[in-house]
Amino acid sequence: MLADSLKTLLANSYAFTIKAQQFHWNVEGPNFPQYHEFFGDLYGEVYASIDKTAEYIRTLDSYAPGSLERFAELSQIQGQVKIPRAELMFAELESDNRIILECLNHCMGFAKQENAFGIENYLAERIDAHAKHGWMLRATLKKERA
Repeated sequence: MLADSLKTLLANSYAFTIKAQQFHWNVEGPNFPQYHEFFGDLYGEVYASIDKTAEYIRTLDSYAPGSLERFAELSQIQGQVKIPRAELMFAELESDNRIILECLNHCMGFAKQENAFGIENYLAERIDAHAKHGWMLRATLKKERA
């Protein structure tokens, strides 16, 4: 169960990375420099986690998926074929980030059940990273102070 949930995490992370990179390439508007840099940092950070996720799948004696077709089957994140306005890019990534957080928490439950302490630690770090991504995406979307 843990290996299968990590495969979904891997596919979700790839889909998120591809979308953030697409937005990095195509964002426009008066805040272009800041948004371009933000999306670049975002996809870079998430991309850096992908190899470790795949390696944890292998430590569980399972094979890591590695094709676009398999990632499309496993991912809970929908691709984006259009080029939305900058604000919609942020909103879409914020929604996708919540999907990844749910997936990470699901994986964490299996890691705890299986006493996979190293994987638990890794997942805790990823939860922290995505919590920060979520905060930054929400803060960018915010229009007024509470």
